[in-house]
This record gives sequence, C-alpha cells and structure tokens, in this order.
Amino acid sequence: MTEPHPSTAALAYATATELLDQLAAGTTTSEAVVTALLERIAVLDGPGAVGLSAIAGLSADALAVARERDDERARGELRGPLHGLPVLIKDNIEAEGLPGVAGATALVGRPARDAELVTRLREAGAVILGSTNLSQWANLRSTKSASGYSATGGLVGNPWALERSAGGSSSGSGAAAAAGYAPLVVGTETDGSITCPASLNGVVGLKPTVGSVSRQGVVPISSRQDSPGPLTRSVADAALLFATLAGLPAPAERPSVSMVVSSTWRTGHPATDALFEEVIADLRATDVTLPDRTFGVPSIQEGNDELHALLCEFADELSAYLADRPGDGVRSMQDVVDFENAHADVEHRYSSHQHFLAALATGGTANAEYVERRDRVTNWSVRDCLEKGLGGDDVVLAPAYAPAWKSDLVLGDPGAWYSPGISVAAVAGWPIATVPMGLVEGLPVGLTLIGKPHAEWQLLEAARQVEAVVAARGWTPRPTFRQPQRG
Repeated sequence: MTEPHPSTAALAYATATELLDQLAAGTTTSEAVVTALLERIAVLDGPGAVGLSAIAGLSADALAVARERDDERARGELRGPLHGLPVLIKDNIEAEGLPGVAGATALVGRPARDAELVTRLREAGAVILGSTNLSQWANLRSTKSASGYSATGGLVGNPWALERSAGGSSSGSGAAAAAGYAPLVVGTETDGSITCPASLNGVVGLKPTVGSVSRQGVVPISSRQDSPGPLTRSVADAALLFATLAGLPAPAERPSVSMVVSSTWRTGHPATDALFEEVIADLRATDVTLPDRTFGVPSIQEGNDELHALLCEFADELSAYLADRPGDGVRSMQDVVDFENAHADVEHRYSSHQHFLAALATGGTANAEYVERRDRVTNWSVRDCLEKGLGGDDVVLAPAYAPAWKSDLVLGDPGAWYSPGISVAAVAGWPIATVPMGLVEGLPVGLTLIGKPHAEWQLLEAARQVEAVVAARGWTPRPTFRQPQRG
C-alpha cells in the first residue's frame, strides 16, 4: 500500500505554512481542511484496512470551530498566527471535550480543563482537532511495555510499516504527523518522547527548553525534564507552533549559529550511523564549518541516577496532579496502583506497573538520596558533558535512533539503538530537535540537534540547514503504509 486515501492527500500533506497561504488566498477553507482530515482519520485510524490507532479522541466541535474561523477570516478578524489551522494534542494534555487520560482507564470520565498551552492554541486561532494516543502514562509505567500501547487506545502503528513501532511516548503524535492527520501536532518529552517518534516516523520534532512551554494541565512525570513541543512535517512548521506554545515571536532575521558534530554519540546501528556521516559530509560541502568534538557518554551510574530521580519526582508530582484534577476517581499514585490491580484484566493485559511501585518505594523527593542523585546526574550532563563539549559553539549534531523495531506486546520493546546525547539533553533540560535524514531498510531515521537553554531559534536555524541538505539529496518523507508481512 502507498497512499491509502488519495482524495485527501493534497490537503493532508500540505504544510501549515502552505495551508496558511491557501487560506489567505481563498483557495481553501478551514472547513474544507478539517473535513478532509476527519475523513482521512476515519479511513486510516478506524478498524478498516489501515488501523493506525493514533487518535485518542476527536473534538465534537472541530467543524463548527473551523466554520467560525472561516467567518472571522471573511470579516478580516484573524485571531492569531494559527488562524484556522487544525492541531492535534497528545492525550496526556488536558483539553475540554477530549479524554486527557494519558492512556489509562483510571482517568476515563474525569473532566478535563484546557491546559494553558491549549488556551494559547485557541487564542492563536487554531482548531483543536483531537488528541493522540500514547504510551500509557508517558511510558514510565512498566519495565516490559511496548511503546505506543495504552489500555484506552491500543497499539499505535507506524505509518511506514504498520507492524513497526511508532516510538514513544508521543507515539500517536508522531504517527499522526507522518500520516497527514494534521499539519501541527503537540507531543511531550521527558527523555526521548518527542525525539524517538519524530525519528521513527520521519517527521520534525522539537523538545523546547524545560520550562519554556507551560506544563499546567499536562499529566506529569518530572518538572525537571517534562516539556511539551511540536511534531510537524517541516522545520518551518515546528517554528510556527513553538512560537505560539512558548509565546515567543520568531526573530525578524535568521540568527547566526555555529555547529559541531559529536564524534562519540552514535546509535551503534551501522547503516544509520553511515547515513549520518553522509549527511554531515553534504552539510560540510555547503561550506558549513562542522568540527568534530568529544562528548561524554552516560555510564550505568548516570542512567541509574536519572531513573531514580525521575521515580522520586513522578511519585510526588503525579499524586499532586491527581489530587487537583476535578471529578471523582484516583487522587494519588497509590490509588492508581490499587485501581489497576482491581482492573487487571484490562490494565495488566500485557504489562504491569513496576515503575509505579518503584516510585512509591522511593518516598518521593523529600530525602537526601534524591537530592544527591539528581544533582549528580544533572551536573554531569550540563557541566561535564554539554558545556565542556560545546565550548563557545551553539549546537551539537548526532544521529537519533536506528529504524523502528517490530512492536511486541508480549515481550515489550527491545533494547533500542539510539544516540546517548538524547538522554544527556533530557537530564540537562536543554532543547533538542530532530530532523528526518533519510531511509534505512525502507524506514526513516532522524538526526538530532541539541542547543543551549532558551536558544531555540538558533537550534531551529541549524535544523533548517540540515533539512535543506536532506531535501537536496532528493528525499521527501512520505510514508508507505506497508502492511504486516504474513507467514
């Protein structure tokens, strides 16, 4: 299978900036765009031939809002830079009329309010089209989970090859962006949760500096590492969405940016790393100066310290969030554990909640061990790794992930090949972008760029330069919707 719904492909694969031009010229309408995307989602995401399972819920008023935006445009009353554009949000982000359940039946039926970032989107004129499926509880739940699976939404498929993983935890967001469900999609990342699905699905991802986009109304893991951010089909669209989410208008001119290549961060997958070297060679051929630099690689100690810190933060922050969310139901992490045990036929069908139990056992953040381990891993990531490696330069480049692995609900995810820099940036809270760099074994792989805190515009300029080099190589990401092989 190549294109499963040709009649909607033109609008589905138009970028946000292209759609804005068409809307301004009157060659399309928001109603027409939303109608086409809803038709496409019904065909690709339903129980029929494709069945991506990328959508968690659709907004009942999306068409009505689209018509309202068209009427406003006709009167010359544009609300903001996203006027009339459809947006999908990850379903751990609250929005009125959408589930906002983080993939867990423990939250089903609980009223959702508009998260602050959703309010920003509405004020900018966006049409909230719906929400996307995800790895349940943003993937800090089980030691044997399959990325992209949730008890409420099932398993997200990768639109390039349906039996392959869409990554996680923003699985549905990455798959939806790649499949043409919406020009703008919002995911969240704690450690790799935007980067991974961007790389595996062949789209652009941006995890902004932690704290630059509001986390209010987002089901939390860690305020030290959580950050909502864009998943789109172009760097320009990621910049457009980031500007609204962060309330930071783009600079009038492209900023200057100096880049380096990490000589020590590779995925370990030979073909992926070889493609990265080819792209870097092409980038250097455009007269971009790209020196090689040595960056530290996290040891088992750093990995254990990060996990311990995250579990402590998760125990405190999820309980605080649940206690504050309106409606009846679970009010703490312990309540979630009790609920899932009582509904094991659904919640423990493929995996359990080992990380929840470990988080509760830590006692939270009010202990000296937490402070010591969080400080130790953060100081190593920032001072001994990123600052030391970058020096006076702005952005470091590395490959992202190897091609998507086959999903396995019974055994969970295998050990993935990915760049160590992804976790370094996560612990540091620094921004990281991912740009598609080509195909390996018929599946997309991405290139990551890590920038300094609150320097997203420089990071996006570097990403734009990489995107241009990849485009010059003659590859445009468009999923193949390959069906699972039988036998």
